[in-house]
Order: sequence, then structure tokens, then C-alpha cells
Amino acid sequence: MAEQLEFFPVPSPCRGICQTDARGFCVGCLRSRDERFNWMRFSDGQKREVLRLCQQRRIRMLRQKKIDEPLDPEQPSLF
Repeated sequence: MAEQLEFFPVPSPCRGICQTDARGFCVGCLRSRDERFNWMRFSDGQKREVLRLCQQRRIRMLRQKKIDEPLDPEQPSLF
């Protein structure tokens, strides 16, 4: 498949936190070590794929946090 012509470069998802979690992903942007270190060498297509993977990781992380949280509402009912 031909790569789509891009008018603007794909921006880095770095948020300046740069700490790794227990699984080796950055806490801020959720990229792996290889994805962070090779970002400048990746083509725009590869960068978009990394961003897609980061989005999937974020969704999984949010779902996991939701499961771990108690089912009690944050604010008690007034009735």
C-alpha cells in the first residue's frame, strides 16, 4: 500500500514525564523504549501506527483502572 502524502509532520506524543511503568511503557505517552528511541527514524506511517498502539494502551489502562476502582459513587446520594 502506498504511503499517504502528509503536509505536516506527525508530532511526537511525548508529554515530558519520561518515566517507565512496570511493563516498560512510558507513563506519559505509553510508548515502548524502542518506540521512543527510534521515533525520529520512523516514517510518518510508522509514527501513526505507534500513535494507534499508544491509544489502544491508554484505553486498556483506563479500563483496568475502572475495574480496580470501587463501585461506590464518588458522591453519596442525597436521597
